Amino acid sequence: MFENKNDKQTPLSELGEFALIDHLTKQFEITQKSTVTSIGDDAAVLEFSDKQIVVSTDLLIEGVHFDLSYMPLEHLGYKAVVVNLSDVCAMNAVASQITVSIAVSNRFPLEALEALYSGIAKAAKRYNIDVVGGDTTSSTRGMIISITAIGSAVAEHIVKRSGAKPNDLLVVTGDLGGAYLGLQVLEREKEVFKVNPQNQPDLEPYTYLVERQLKPEARNDIISLFKALEVIPTSMIDISDGLSSELLHLCKSSEVGCDIYEDKIPLDPQMISTCEEFNVDSTTIAINGGEDYELLFTIDQGDFDKIKGNPNLTVIGFIKESSAGAHLITRSDTRIPIEAKGWKVFNA
Repeated sequence: MFENKNDKQTPLSELGEFALIDHLTKQFEITQKSTVTSIGDDAAVLEFSDKQIVVSTDLLIEGVHFDLSYMPLEHLGYKAVVVNLSDVCAMNAVASQITVSIAVSNRFPLEALEALYSGIAKAAKRYNIDVVGGDTTSSTRGMIISITAIGSAVAEHIVKRSGAKPNDLLVVTGDLGGAYLGLQVLEREKEVFKVNPQNQPDLEPYTYLVERQLKPEARNDIISLFKALEVIPTSMIDISDGLSSELLHLCKSSEVGCDIYEDKIPLDPQMISTCEEFNVDSTTIAINGGEDYELLFTIDQGDFDKIKGNPNLTVIGFIKESSAGAHLITRSDTRIPIEAKGWKVFNA
């Protein structure tokens, strides 16, 4: 977790746009051979010779995607990068550059943006990516962050959502539902703080869940694992809006159906105990909670021996013909149709 060390507040008006950009980006180092020209010119210049380029962009809006009452700005900067890198990973590609654009109101001093960019810099170093451009401007209310990630892969290794076929195995990385529960813990503590500002929240019992929400990680390690195991998924998507929504996206794109098994869905022990505390069903949270940024993918059954026993991967079901629909098979062997109950942006 990060620390906020800044108490001083410097108005952004003291710098102006170009001086602000110079100040915030001076910490970024260029490490990628594909980066020819970076920050400081009208546009970045990148050179990729024998690979296909993958580009993904995300917009994060204060009050919609993040709440600064409990989201430290350094964490926010880190997370803003990760959510974009996760999309690149979902294409079985490796990210190499990002651009960062922000709009902020005058309530944010220079030190706040320094904290935000410190998180961005930590993510750039962690994932070995170059920050090659972006923009800054003013906002009439709150903060807006837009990050574009650029990656690459050999053409035959690119994985789309549309390649799943009947009898393929459905696999997920990591565990599910933790980020959503971490958000519920933070929201609860926020309400307690409103009633009693002297009350200091005890988040120690929820460390893993809170970190899953505030500081997720992109699964670029899985892309390296695929290469080492000589496995190319037939389809893949990242789990940002919830397993149920992503399953249906994948099935729709591939024109298939699926069965997944309740007792196969990977859950962290802290997630299970916190579900009991909140009196909510752990399977419901795992299926419908969002922001796990794990990968959901399909593989040919012939590749099962390559992945079986790997602690990073769990087979949760298999692909069927489209006419079969998408179902959850419960522990009591009941078939329940899967509905997209994950996060919906226009309902937020």
